[in-house]
Amino acid sequence: MKSTASADAVQRIIHAEHHDPFSVLGAHVVTVKGKHVVAVRAFLPDTLAVSVVDTATSAEYEMVKITEEGFYEVLLPQYTEVFPYRLKRKVAENRIELFNDPYSFLPTLTDFDLYLFNSGDHHRIYEKLGAHEFEASGIRGVQFAVWAPNAKSVSVVGDFNGWDRRRHAMRVLGASGVWEIFVPGLKEGEIYKFQVKTKSGTIIDKADPYGTEMEQRPKTASKINFLQRHQWNDGSWIQHRTGSDHLGEPISIYEVHLGSWARKTEENNRWLTYREMAERLVAYVLERGYTHIELLPVMEHPLDASWGYQVTGYFAPTSRFGTPQDFMFFVDYCHLNNIGVILDWVPAHFPKDEFALAQFDGTHLYEHADPRKGEHQDWGTYIFNYGRNEVRNFLISNALFWIEQYHIDGLRIDAVASMLYLDYSRKKGEWIPNEYGGRENLDAISFLKDTNNLIRKYFPGVLTIAEESTAYPGVTTDTQYGGLGFSLKWNMGWMHDMLVYFSNDPLFRTYHHNNLTFALLYAFSERFLLPLSHDEVVHGKSSLLHKMPGDDWQKFSNLRLLYGLMYGFPGKKLLFMGSEFGQRDEWNADQSLDWHLTQFPPHAGLLKWVSDLNRVYRKEGALHQVDFHYAGFEWIDFHDKANSVISFIRKSNDGKENVIVACNFTPVPRPGYRVGVPDAGRYREILNSDSTFYGGSNMGNAGEIQSEPIPYQNRPFSISVNIPPLSAVYLKQG
Repeated sequence: MKSTASADAVQRIIHAEHHDPFSVLGAHVVTVKGKHVVAVRAFLPDTLAVSVVDTATSAEYEMVKITEEGFYEVLLPQYTEVFPYRLKRKVAENRIELFNDPYSFLPTLTDFDLYLFNSGDHHRIYEKLGAHEFEASGIRGVQFAVWAPNAKSVSVVGDFNGWDRRRHAMRVLGASGVWEIFVPGLKEGEIYKFQVKTKSGTIIDKADPYGTEMEQRPKTASKINFLQRHQWNDGSWIQHRTGSDHLGEPISIYEVHLGSWARKTEENNRWLTYREMAERLVAYVLERGYTHIELLPVMEHPLDASWGYQVTGYFAPTSRFGTPQDFMFFVDYCHLNNIGVILDWVPAHFPKDEFALAQFDGTHLYEHADPRKGEHQDWGTYIFNYGRNEVRNFLISNALFWIEQYHIDGLRIDAVASMLYLDYSRKKGEWIPNEYGGRENLDAISFLKDTNNLIRKYFPGVLTIAEESTAYPGVTTDTQYGGLGFSLKWNMGWMHDMLVYFSNDPLFRTYHHNNLTFALLYAFSERFLLPLSHDEVVHGKSSLLHKMPGDDWQKFSNLRLLYGLMYGFPGKKLLFMGSEFGQRDEWNADQSLDWHLTQFPPHAGLLKWVSDLNRVYRKEGALHQVDFHYAGFEWIDFHDKANSVISFIRKSNDGKENVIVACNFTPVPRPGYRVGVPDAGRYREILNSDSTFYGGSNMGNAGEIQSEPIPYQNRPFSISVNIPPLSAVYLKQG
């Protein structure tokens, strides 16, 4: 028998090169000798015999083997219309398999879905592309869809079809570039990849860009996970988050790398799971008084040494620590304990691993083709093409996905500066100006604005935080006023100035006094977050403790002073794990923090100091209510560089619950140091970093100071403060 399909079409099916195998395979009405009949075709390699079974009548019709490779067909003159059927085949050892034909189903994506995706406006495209549970004509299975517009053909392969690309060849939906297929009967837990045949004939296996789970490295396949089964219990948290003014609330962030916060050393140094981490980490964070946990990227990545910043699975939490449902449990557990969760997000670049996004369909699909636009020279990675609608759609929907599906409270966007500037870390001739001749990446700027706007629209109360190291204007200004629309911006200038200042021997700090005060010249130009992050304790930079000069006593005193200054300054707070107890070695992502240090008094004292700072910071409105306006801060004196002393007032919303902070940056005690104050009355000492509780010398003010009617520093009253060496003192009136 000769097939009713053309010989060319049959050969393209056999070699899995057809852009629309559905037009050949499955049931079709054809004309034979002037009459309409139904032809059913199937391509089933390694099959001994095949029959078509009418699901309504159970009538069975044997198919004819047209080619040796396994192309089968049967003509059914008794049918004039396509009908529901199943295929029954005999395979090795005379096993019989009865199954629904994938090529008997209509497309699962609508024209509207495709239009929105190609326009860059399908904000939940992750519900359509990837692998999803689907029911067609009462039959359950998995719908696969992937964007690969320049591919010659695409197949989904996995254990379920012996990784044979001929078994589930996909169809491309018009000019959308989206390939899809519905595989009936397939269940959750199967591993799979998309096998792409490029225009040049090269075959490459690709993990699903929208895959929700991946195998643990070094394996690279995607894993079907419908993200169900977890029952969320954080409704009251989400409701509070939606209606709160978080920028007027305390935000104290504990930055964590899940792979090295703590490990099971007694079990071959293994990682803690998401569920183990939930119990241990949340209890610790609660005890220390933080409001949020910020996680270095949890998106799937193959290289441990990248810490998660070279992502290959943008929609999949790393399988190192468990399943997606385990990570949901972690977030839920945080919320039930009133701890927010912020994720580092990396839309700036992606690695060149062959199994992931790089040259996905044989062309530079997600990245620019021109290396002057498409490659990060510093990191050996590709830069996203933000001007391509489908790429923008991928990234924007990814941001929304983590908030929608995992209830994330904030995204810290990594390497924003590298996105904003076309000449970032490039020499003359290594970059291409924008259409106006400038250095700004207009597509990236537009993308960031759209992302911030959509997060604010769909999820009010969720934070977006920019790690942006330049003086780009308006990072936290609303987009309607020309800004980028971020909630907060990392104050990299403050971090740099402080660490430079504190690294100096106190003897020479008088010559660097400007480092202490310069940040206040621009402190209210953006909504700033003050970071002491992981970036400052790696690559030979040493730990924060060892950045401090002097002997051990001075190192700890300096570090307590740095934290005291940080919590007094306007701006939200972030501290990297281990820094709260004075980790001595710089951070090593391959091992646990040195928790044994906390048994020693200096480290235990520093840990208690950070805990008390967080407690007072959360309690005192003056320290967090007015962080982004000059009305919340007033210098008392910043001129005393001879003594390396500064003093200032932090003000509450109503101006009645103010806190005075005085800092001495030398190891010389300053007894009876006069400080001007606006009001008469009693000033209680609410924090003193030199207390013996924290490992200090216990020089203080006996709990309180009474003001005197001695005008000083342009104020009608003053107080005589004992400021201990290398210490911060907090005073509150009343």
